[in-house]
Amino acid sequence: MRPNGRAIRAIRQAQKLSLRALQQTTGLNRGYLSRMERGHIRESATEPVLKVAAALSVTPDAITHEEKT
Repeated sequence: MRPNGRAIRAIRQAQKLSLRALQQTTGLNRGYLSRMERGHIRESATEPVLKVAAALSVTPDAITHEEKT
């Protein structure tokens, strides 16, 4: 999956969640989440993206560049 870092950051900040809080909710490394938000991770396994989507209470489509079929 191709995470959309700008969307992830915008949603996280709109919900007033810190990166640390997202880390605690998802169990993912904070550095990894930061790189994801900054667009340094172009392709990600499905599981981390699904964890972030669940933590932000959005669909995976809201935080990826995946095309809908």
